Amino acid sequence: MTRAVAVRLGAFAGALALAFAGAFALGSVVDPVAAADPGAHADGQDGGMTDGMGEQAGEHGEGHSETGGQLPGLAVSESGYTLVPATTFFQPGKQESLRFTIQGPDGKPVTQYTETHEKDLHLIVVRRDLSGFHHVHPTRAADGTWSIPFTFTAGGTWRMFADFQPAGLGKTLTLGTDLNVSGLYIPVPMSEPASIYSFDGYDVTLAGKPVAGKEAELVFTITKAGQPVKDLQPYLGAFGHLVSLRGGDLAYLHTHPSEEATAGMKGGPEIKFGTTFPTAGTYSLFLDFQHAGKVHTAEFTVNVGATGTSIVPPTALPSTAPATPGHEETPHGH
Repeated sequence: MTRAVAVRLGAFAGALALAFAGAFALGSVVDPVAAADPGAHADGQDGGMTDGMGEQAGEHGEGHSETGGQLPGLAVSESGYTLVPATTFFQPGKQESLRFTIQGPDGKPVTQYTETHEKDLHLIVVRRDLSGFHHVHPTRAADGTWSIPFTFTAGGTWRMFADFQPAGLGKTLTLGTDLNVSGLYIPVPMSEPASIYSFDGYDVTLAGKPVAGKEAELVFTITKAGQPVKDLQPYLGAFGHLVSLRGGDLAYLHTHPSEEATAGMKGGPEIKFGTTFPTAGTYSLFLDFQHAGKVHTAEFTVNVGATGTSIVPPTALPSTAPATPGHEETPHGH
């Protein structure tokens, strides 16, 4: 081997070493387990995404911790608790059992929970391109294993979020992990921002001026066949349930309206949320509401800026219902 060739090979090897070292360092920075310091924010205080219900209504988000700058849903482990799926590989179009446990600081599955919004655990499943949103409530076995029949509608990488409060912890956690669904992956572009979402005879109108890092009021108005819906039914202790996911990393924001609801009450046509988006960016909003005995889901895309601007132009056209189901019809409950 000539000296020139040896020099070139040596330089190439050095460059590879630097590249792998850089990749390893970056991976250590964003690793969802390493970033979750079990001792951080043990007092339940956080500076991340908040609920917006306010203290009098019982903030859901007040217990969400922002560990080391980590927003809810980005980590698989936090405060000593870890989301452990039974498997991360599934097939599309086939009903399978989605099973998982929440492993506690002692390494054992958690079996005792504090109920939040009428459930011990809320499970959100959505594809990484933010299509195929599902909000379901699995059942828990005596050994702490959660399970629910589930059908993934398309191939690709999906994100699973478990939103819960372990008994005695004093705060709510949202843990997330990726699931792999085989088959051809055809990404679905995010819809353009629009002020109206129309489906099944319903028109849901969204108004508001969100500003990054500041609480803003979002107002959803529901009509059907052109008439205001004034008989919304309570769902999870409120007249509406809102989940917002930040485009790109799918940081999770779980909100409820300021008005609580109990059996027998009627609500509508407006549902108001006090919501804080942590950063500027594009978010997908999924609003669940119950009417005539059925839970419906309206979906919106919102651009959040550093200064207050209207969510969408007033001339925005109605959006159309997605090709994939927006809400899992598997019965909720424990």
